Amino acid sequence: MELLGLPLAQLASIFAVAGAALVALYLLKLRRRRVAVPFTKLWDRVLAPRPASSLFDALKRIVSLLIQLLVLALLVLALGDPRRAGASAAGRSLVVLIDGSASMQATDVPGTRARAARDAVRKLVREMGPADQMLLAQMDAQVTALTPLTDDPAALERALAGYAPRDTGADLAGALRFGLDALRIAPHPELIVVGDGAYDPPRDTMGPVQMGAVPLRFVGVGRSGRNVGITAFAVRRYPLDKSRYEVLLELRSWSPRAERLELTLTADGAPIDVARIAIEPGATVQRVLPDRTGANASLEARIAFEDGTRDDLPADDRAYATLPERRRARVLTVTEGNRYLEAALLLDDYLDVTDVTPAAAAARLRAEHFDVVVFDKVTAPVPPGTRAIWLRPEGPDAPLAHEPGYASAPAGTALRFDRVERTHPLVRFASDLEEAHVGRIVRYQPGAGDHVVAAGAAGPMVIAGERRGDRFVLFAFDVRESDVPLLVAWPVMLINAIDWFTGEDAAYLSSFRTGDPWRVPVPAGVERATVEAPSGLRFTAPVLEGRAVFRGVEAGLHRVHAGDDHRLIAGNLSDPRESDCAPVAHLDVHGTRATAPRAGRAGVRRALWRYLLLAAMLMLTVEWFTWHRRITV
Repeated sequence: MELLGLPLAQLASIFAVAGAALVALYLLKLRRRRVAVPFTKLWDRVLAPRPASSLFDALKRIVSLLIQLLVLALLVLALGDPRRAGASAAGRSLVVLIDGSASMQATDVPGTRARAARDAVRKLVREMGPADQMLLAQMDAQVTALTPLTDDPAALERALAGYAPRDTGADLAGALRFGLDALRIAPHPELIVVGDGAYDPPRDTMGPVQMGAVPLRFVGVGRSGRNVGITAFAVRRYPLDKSRYEVLLELRSWSPRAERLELTLTADGAPIDVARIAIEPGATVQRVLPDRTGANASLEARIAFEDGTRDDLPADDRAYATLPERRRARVLTVTEGNRYLEAALLLDDYLDVTDVTPAAAAARLRAEHFDVVVFDKVTAPVPPGTRAIWLRPEGPDAPLAHEPGYASAPAGTALRFDRVERTHPLVRFASDLEEAHVGRIVRYQPGAGDHVVAAGAAGPMVIAGERRGDRFVLFAFDVRESDVPLLVAWPVMLINAIDWFTGEDAAYLSSFRTGDPWRVPVPAGVERATVEAPSGLRFTAPVLEGRAVFRGVEAGLHRVHAGDDHRLIAGNLSDPRESDCAPVAHLDVHGTRATAPRAGRAGVRRALWRYLLLAAMLMLTVEWFTWHRRITV
């Protein structure tokens, strides 16, 4: 037996002082309270103090004193926290990383893999040695500590109630670095991973994770990996008819056999399309569903096996997407007359177009607010908060400096769009731009941060940028000196530019990937936004640079409330690594193969001081009973 609390000498001092005080109280003579009575002679013999008349009377008082001293001894001993001999020897320091990624929702084992992982961790807790300590942490897209490093099995088992898998991938590299940092100065460290082992190699910006001298243990869960998942789902409106849209869907199979699926497409909660798809083992199938209508806010795709069976992972059987809200944009055109410009803007019913002459432009801009201003070969002072499209501007208020004169192609030829930055939203859907011919251009000088969206041999031809937080697009040529207006690219680029200004750009994200940081646009002036997750959980997200920033961990439709603006956004798993949910038998970390965990050294883990306190309470009860029964009085 050894003491893990106060040392023996200090306990002896406490017992000596408290025992002396207790004995002194018993040695004091009890005085009865004097009461005035009519005739004292009658009470003298009753109230007069009597010495003990027999040895039994004396022993009764000694028994009472001994009981009190025994209670005191139990209480003092409890302060010493007595344990079995050897309990104070250095035990193991264990960090247990519980896989909380989407693949742990697989149903190939009774309940789910998450339930099997929880049972495995509970077994590890119950096999801890008397001096072992353990830290529990959940590993998904980020690491969440569920407990500190503790030797309390009850606290560890209670913390398991906070473990639940999320609709994200697993960041094994970040989790291992977290565990290694927690064990840096701990005695006898061990790192234990509990999961299905379906992880990417643990490598991050710091390079591959090295375990060093820390032993790595692995507890695998899961049996099979029959699964077909939706790995991509997106929707986009047509630029010239935004009441219609097309849908992109990608399916991938990890099933060992060919599967036949039923795909259901739902728009705003109402089914609009059902299709049947056959997919071979290991194959990827893409479907583009063009020219669809009926959805105003959201779409949902759902797959199921035709034979009525289910795959092992339901988390990727559904996917969601949202469509940008349509609103009328006010557009002011400053021109002396340009039929090509007027015709292109008439193609979008959601544009409210006002035409003014250059002479009246300044007054109109001071009096009213417009979402977009188009300057046709003219310039004017641009008020703050104005987004502009410049068609070969020439004047002191042009957004970019330019060389004098014009640049043109050799006689008998024309300038062409030789380089087009196809990733920029301005030229999305403008697939025929390379076929255009331009007579001459002005050579503008792009500034730092500006994008040359399209260029030819003579220089930049389409430039996009930002000034004082306001976006602009500049065309270096006059459309009347080209065949650009004869192509679909002309109205598409104008409408793309307006959409890019007003937040309805062609690069609009119809869904976000769970586990990644989400940046959702919010109105100007809003500092915080409230997010309502599909599960009903509500939390607050900060706003940075006009966007609410948070990490989505649930697949489904989220609502973002920012002031008077209420926006619907979609989150999907979209992670082929998680959809490939077949478990692995071994876990390797850059040359280190994980082994099975070991049970702790047998011993008494329970703190004996609790039982000493219980014994003290029992002795006090016995003393109280014998006192009132006048056995020890």
